[in-house]
Amino acid sequence: MKRVTAIGGIFFKCENPEQVNEWYKTHLGIKTSPYGAKFDWKDAESNKKGYTLWSPFKESTEYFEPSKKEFMINYHVENIETLVEELKREGVTVLDEVTTYEYGKFVHILDPEGNKIELFEPAGE
Repeated sequence: MKRVTAIGGIFFKCENPEQVNEWYKTHLGIKTSPYGAKFDWKDAESNKKGYTLWSPFKESTEYFEPSKKEFMINYHVENIETLVEELKREGVTVLDEVTTYEYGKFVHILDPEGNKIELFEPAGE
């Protein structure tokens, strides 16, 4: 069973997300929106289209909790429900239940250093 198939997103805290977005847009040419930026790509093996999100969050966000870190990484996965059951058997801390939206499924886990990780199975996979 495949587990992680790609980096789905890089999320980080900052004092002023709007200013950070504008700086990256102006100086590095990243096409930002209020949510950050989306980088489209194709998988070399399957030729499937995918994307990686780059998103600054307000430093007061509680979305990264219980982690105390300034960042969170989102990984694309396959068969998220099966993977979650396997991770539980392996003793991994699973923070919530799998939630489903029209664009995909999410769940959050902790690594051994308390970093919150977001697992994402895009819709249609």
